[in-house]
Amino acid sequence: MDYISLGKTKLLVSKTAFGAESLDCKEIEAFGAEADRKAWALVHQAYSGGMNFFDTSHSKPVCEKRLGSALRGIRHNVFIATKSSAQNSRELRLDIQESLDCLQSKTVDLFQLENPLFIPRPNEQDGLYNELLAQKEKGIIRHFGVATENLDMAREVIQSDLYEVVQFPFSMISPDEVYEIVHLCEENDVGCVAMQPLNGGIVNDIPLALGFFMQEKCENVVPVWGIHTQEELQQILYFNDHQPVIDKKFVDDLEMQKMFFN
Repeated sequence: MDYISLGKTKLLVSKTAFGAESLDCKEIEAFGAEADRKAWALVHQAYSGGMNFFDTSHSKPVCEKRLGSALRGIRHNVFIATKSSAQNSRELRLDIQESLDCLQSKTVDLFQLENPLFIPRPNEQDGLYNELLAQKEKGIIRHFGVATENLDMAREVIQSDLYEVVQFPFSMISPDEVYEIVHLCEENDVGCVAMQPLNGGIVNDIPLALGFFMQEKCENVVPVWGIHTQEELQQILYFNDHQPVIDKKFVDDLEMQKMFFN
């Protein structure tokens, strides 16, 4: 497993991250009373494979709870990211506390505002940014950022110099304009986290998708892989350790996939 510094946070995270928002997916829930144990097993398998960065959301309390339970005893060896769609400082404080309770943790390594309608800034009426700073000063959250599906907002977040990480949809079939966000992150030392590296399940070629993020132009990107099954996780871990050769055929295959979906 390779590890990279997540922008100015300096968190040394696994290049291949675990998307824990899928710990309540239909494949896991199909196990019924054993669903919790199945989710825990996936987290343990990921950790054993070298993953140390786990991303979830306050909007998925079941996932937060399963992740927190699974990480009991190894919490100090991993980094947890979660998110909130709070609209004001009071909602944010409540969301953070509820997430901590679910995660069975005293701190969150990365807390992100999830799909905000605007970019919170210091001393504004909503109080969100000042609350993030206050929570960081107390040591309750270590770093904070923004998760958004709006590329214009992602661009503005990066250039604002107010946030340490930005998370946005990015995959091998993304349009060229998304690369601008990747480059801006690198230029501004902002952590670059890619959600939906399989484009919400549209892409099913895991070796090709994972190899895409191993290219030099994506070296600062941390893709968060939503895991649904043990077989899927095994593939991701295997091809992470046995990386595809980035040759002309590989590049041609990527271009064919991109042209097909676009």
